[in-house]
Amino acid sequence: MLAAEIWHWWLGLILVGAGGLALLQVIVGYLRKVVQPQYPKRRQRP
Repeated sequence: MLAAEIWHWWLGLILVGAGGLALLQVIVGYLRKVVQPQYPKRRQRP
């Protein structure tokens, strides 16, 4: 049963890491699609 406990620990670590990366991707995507157009760069201003 020791192998099962170790396997579950590694599986949980992988899932937490993947969830953290997915959350980071959602935040970055939001900033690029919603916030960035509100503040255009100098060359794009009329």
